[in-house]
Amino acid sequence: VSHNHHNYDTSQLELSCFEFLQEDQGGPAVLVADPPFGGLVEALASSFQKLMAMWSSGGGSITSKELPILWIFPYFFEPRILEFFPSFTMLDYQVDYDNHVLYKHGKRGRKQSPVRIFTNLSPRSIVLPATEGYRFCPLCQRYVSNENRHCDTCHSCTSKDGRRWTHCNLCKKCVKPSWLHCSICNRCALPTHPCEGAQAGCFVCGEADHKRTTCPNRQRTCRFGGFLVDVS
Repeated sequence: VSHNHHNYDTSQLELSCFEFLQEDQGGPAVLVADPPFGGLVEALASSFQKLMAMWSSGGGSITSKELPILWIFPYFFEPRILEFFPSFTMLDYQVDYDNHVLYKHGKRGRKQSPVRIFTNLSPRSIVLPATEGYRFCPLCQRYVSNENRHCDTCHSCTSKDGRRWTHCNLCKKCVKPSWLHCSICNRCALPTHPCEGAQAGCFVCGEADHKRTTCPNRQRTCRFGGFLVDVS
């Protein structure tokens, strides 16, 4: 029995774990982890690092010198996970659960699951199914969702949540499609966000005598023949 990689009968259980990881010279070993989302990233990472060290101490395998890991966790934990595993990549695959209230397809679940797979395997080698809405990006050399478009400025398919993100030249990065650049906060955020510099005024230009909907600097568009046309 173990908890957070702490064995209550250390000698025998650690030996059993080591022998299990070294079966067939460590070749077929892959660590697949689907922990509770409330688990601390630091504690989980510490356990994974110990297992990786235990596996590597036996010489690894013929094809890899690092224990392959598939860590299933929400995409918004990516910065924390990369702190401990800088070489990891977040796959674009949306993980669904048949028995989860939120993270499943259907009327009662979210339209798009925030759960992803973090791995030290090459993203190019993990083929995501085209029948579920994924394609191969030759520029990124990995599989991404159909809505995740390649940004020529960022040189990457930048979406994290399955939607098509847009590039903000002021922030110098791609942001969620529902976000706008706030001239007061000097960053992109939801139009309804609590502004750092003022509680009232225009979200577009920062002036206090009007709102965003009546701002003269607001870009106005109309739909014509399936295209958005700038009429400002």
